[in-house]
Amino acid sequence: MAFNDISLTAGMRNNLVSLQDTVSLLNRTQVRLSSGKKVNSALDNPTSFFAAQALNSRAADLSALKDNMGQAIQTVTAANNGISGITTLVEAAKGIAQSALSTSDTTSRASFAAQFDGIVAQINTLAQDSGYKGTNLLNNNNLTVNFNETGSSSLTISGTAANAGLTFTAAAAAWTTTDNTAINTAVTELGTATTSLRNTASSLSANLAIVNARQDFTTQMVNTLTAGADKLTLADMNEEGANMLMLQTRQALGTTALSLSAQAAQSVLKLF
Repeated sequence: MAFNDISLTAGMRNNLVSLQDTVSLLNRTQVRLSSGKKVNSALDNPTSFFAAQALNSRAADLSALKDNMGQAIQTVTAANNGISGITTLVEAAKGIAQSALSTSDTTSRASFAAQFDGIVAQINTLAQDSGYKGTNLLNNNNLTVNFNETGSSSLTISGTAANAGLTFTAAAAAWTTTDNTAINTAVTELGTATTSLRNTASSLSANLAIVNARQDFTTQMVNTLTAGADKLTLADMNEEGANMLMLQTRQALGTTALSLSAQAAQSVLKLF
């Protein structure tokens, strides 16, 4: 039987429609309370829904870029750790060279030469081991860090030549004579190496500061975009709670009103 086949009084029909509207509002309020959002789909508010979706999409893209920035920071940190280790070895090599200059004993100088060459070999190995996830800034690898979704804002961190650009002349037999020329050459090379390491560390520090600043900015931007999307879609839970209480009261009153309308229609039975 179709609904229109049943004849209702005007009062009952009006109360029924009002009750149906109240139930619809109750359902909407329940969804908002359960999801925490006043806009859950494009049907609720197309403008707010798609605007929030665009903001959330950009926030997701920036979050991925922020993760890449974090990995770039680790790459630079690995190179900086390598420089710190190499600097320590260079200082040790300087001490050995000075010790060789302080003696004319060829046997002692031969021992110092072996120690010097051993340290130089470790410098080469340490530089080669300073990479992170396949990128080694101390072995002539470059690193490009993107700061926005289009790649129009980026930073390229240039790596140094192999072994951080350091060159040393092997001591070996050259130190075993009383001639100090080879040892003085080593001292000069070590001084040049120290300057090169400081310059490289300074460059890495400047690049690291840029990446850190952009990472912090990106974090703030993601929060701003997410907050903006929330302002478009999140429901006021206090307001929705108050709405729920009022709608429940209205539903109870509507049910009572419908019952009263039905009683009015039933009064005709008293005529028989």
